[in-house]
Amino acid sequence: MRAVCFLSIIIMFSGYSFADDWSKREYQVERFSGSQPLIDGILDEEAWQQGTWEGVFTQYEPFNGLEASQKTYFKILFDDNNLFVAIIALDSSPDSIVARLTRRDQEDGDVVAIAFDSFFDQRTAFIFGVTAGGIKIDQVFLNDGQDEDPTWDPNWWVRTSKNDTGWVAEMRIPLSQLRFKKHGDAVWGLQVMRNIYRRREMSLWNHIPKEATGLVRHSGYLKGIENLEPRTIFDLTPYTVASFSTYPTVDGNPFKPGTDRFANVGLDAKIGLTNNFTLDLTLNPDFGQVEADPSEVNLTAFETFFEEKRPFFIEGRDISSFPIGIGDGGIGNDNLFYSRRIGRQPRGRISPATGAFTDVPSFTSIIGAAKVTGRTENGLSVALIQSVTAEEHAEIDLNGVRSFELVEPLTNFFIGRVRQDFNEGNTLLGGMVTSVNRQHSELLSAQMHSNAFSGGIDFTQFFGNRTWMFNVNAAMSHVTGSEAVILQSQRSSARYFQRPDADHLELDPMRTSLTGTGGRVHLGRIGGGHWGYGTVMLWKSPEFEINDLGYMREADQIISIAYAGFNQWNPKGIYRNYNINISAFNLLNFDGLSIVTGANINGFMSFENFWSAFGGIEVNSAITSTSHLRGGPALKIPGVASGWLGFGTDNRKKFVARLQTNLGFGAEDYHRNFRISPNFTFKPTDNLNLSLQPAYNSQFSELQYVRQATFNGQPRYLLGSFEQQVVSLSVRVNFTLRPGLTLQYWGQPFVAVGNYSDFKFITNPLAEQFRSRFHVFNENQIQFANQVFSVDEDINGTVDYSFSNPDFRFREFLSNLVVRWEYSPGSSVYLVWSQNRSGHDPNGNMDFFNDVGDLFTRKGTNIFLAKFTYRIGVR
Repeated sequence: MRAVCFLSIIIMFSGYSFADDWSKREYQVERFSGSQPLIDGILDEEAWQQGTWEGVFTQYEPFNGLEASQKTYFKILFDDNNLFVAIIALDSSPDSIVARLTRRDQEDGDVVAIAFDSFFDQRTAFIFGVTAGGIKIDQVFLNDGQDEDPTWDPNWWVRTSKNDTGWVAEMRIPLSQLRFKKHGDAVWGLQVMRNIYRRREMSLWNHIPKEATGLVRHSGYLKGIENLEPRTIFDLTPYTVASFSTYPTVDGNPFKPGTDRFANVGLDAKIGLTNNFTLDLTLNPDFGQVEADPSEVNLTAFETFFEEKRPFFIEGRDISSFPIGIGDGGIGNDNLFYSRRIGRQPRGRISPATGAFTDVPSFTSIIGAAKVTGRTENGLSVALIQSVTAEEHAEIDLNGVRSFELVEPLTNFFIGRVRQDFNEGNTLLGGMVTSVNRQHSELLSAQMHSNAFSGGIDFTQFFGNRTWMFNVNAAMSHVTGSEAVILQSQRSSARYFQRPDADHLELDPMRTSLTGTGGRVHLGRIGGGHWGYGTVMLWKSPEFEINDLGYMREADQIISIAYAGFNQWNPKGIYRNYNINISAFNLLNFDGLSIVTGANINGFMSFENFWSAFGGIEVNSAITSTSHLRGGPALKIPGVASGWLGFGTDNRKKFVARLQTNLGFGAEDYHRNFRISPNFTFKPTDNLNLSLQPAYNSQFSELQYVRQATFNGQPRYLLGSFEQQVVSLSVRVNFTLRPGLTLQYWGQPFVAVGNYSDFKFITNPLAEQFRSRFHVFNENQIQFANQVFSVDEDINGTVDYSFSNPDFRFREFLSNLVVRWEYSPGSSVYLVWSQNRSGHDPNGNMDFFNDVGDLFTRKGTNIFLAKFTYRIGVR
């Protein structure tokens, strides 16, 4: 569960059914005298004899409005540089307190947290939480809880202790980690929370009814913060890293001697430009400790979306985001900023001479990146990101003669994001601009854009006491480059301008730019009770292109969505809560062609025994696909019905199981899909978490694209019946020796096989009858020899065209072991061992255990890395 995620449910399906002037609680903080308390989780210092203890908490869950089942008390003190917080969590059953050790921001046990609206804008809150095991849980709530940043990791100190009456948390929070007004009115927003893990009970000091919308504006008041000067942060964190790698040698290849050594230094910095604005800076960054992406086999025409894992780009990404999609996955990933573009693998293509050996960099070096984020007293939020990546060259060796070829130019990336709040946060107006500027050679000018720009304006209006929301995100893109690269963009899988039946598209080989628009309009009821509903319209014009710095799978789309949902949060009978959601959608292109229409219903229920169940069904009409033939005419594909079902056991227990199954069927029996993915988690001790997730996926498609050929001057779109099986096993071990000292292991054997048969070509792509749309080659038309299929379409004894055997068997084992010791807030030591073993051959037969065993008879690639960082700055 994401850090302090028990808070985020406050804003889901919530309304505003009580007056704005409802009574808020107040806490009077005191400036203490004497020496600072030692942060050890034991409140025996003289400082804690000062100030006032406050208590009386009210349940938010499960029984909203009832008195909390256990007593909680807190006290806040301050001096010129720090806030000091003590929270006493009494418990009538202290032996039942769950105090597991996990990684930072992973909630697994009893939790207490305190939230400060230090700027007192009633829209932003800084949350400092801790589990009974002493694990930090911190994040920022933005826009009154509409957005959250769980990646925020401030430098602060906390310790916990257990005793015969419950447990205690003691915190020191430097004022440099907070933003507050200079010469402010000495009032902050304040909320204190407690989660009793065994009861799944969350209680608040300042009660918020379930019907309330927002979070921050319904906090209580912290008074007495007087005569404080804002503290600007100044942290410098230099690093040094050394690595040693081993890998299989290749006879005669001078670039594969079997071992490599590498050492590097760099710097990360966090500098307060003012109390409101912070500069994050990284020079020559290294992300060797970051976990590898999972294995995959992608047979589609579209790029896979991978989550960002690099710390510099993760922190604060909600501020720099400009989504033009909706939901999770698929179109939900469409965004003007996709940080994985920065530092990705070089994309320049090279054509070395026969017999030459090449050494191509696996990623583009980031020379440096800077990020400025902040918010003014008048409600203007700003995020600026600037990054420069280096030139990268492939090294070529031909008979001992070395040469270099540019594969990635010197590139500048810029992102600017602003948003202004009006009318107490009920009106939001913002904008974003991005640019990519490359300095590349004539060769690369035919392979990638010279310049790419995008910009957007977003407007959000809340009304009806914030029970309704109207949002518009509208964007424009403009890319420039040579005629060759713009032609490549027109022919790319995002648009396929070359389609012969696309009357609204024109493939122009003389163009040197593309300009398009995209965005979304969303009207929805987001609160006011148990119901939520709304409608969304998304569009991306044919020339819309943001993939130089953003992410988009397909342009030329207009999508309409209507949805409704019911959320029951009051426990009754066998359930604790449940929700049911329905939606319907329609997809058109800009020519008015109806691509697909579909509907979905899904639900979730949490039971009295803390088990859960979920499931759903989606039905799509026949699809008129404009991408299936990869630039060919639109192809009518039968409709598909799919469903999913799963359950989870009580995740408070030491052994937790979760199972999800997916099943899909296509009309005309053209498609079948089955996936099962159980997940088993075992927590034998409070500091050890073992997770095992096997997965099996089997699918069949009668219309899998193979390639395009030419027959008598006419295009032939070749497809085959395709059976695929994928088996993987993900293993995770998280061992926490103490807060800040963790050992994490992830490993995944992965085997995927694909077998093609019944090859065919398209004859009438829009024929009314399914099997009239293609012709299956008979045995006299196609022959197989030496891994090549030869086609004599007119059976005249002459091969008309041929294609390689597309069958495959891909095997890979990835693993990553990281020991991380945060020996002081912001300062860490990493020890990393990464391994990669892989193999590939044109054999479409599945034999998982033998295939995995075969991997371990091969020599893999091993990387051993040590990284040391040391934070210098305000403590």
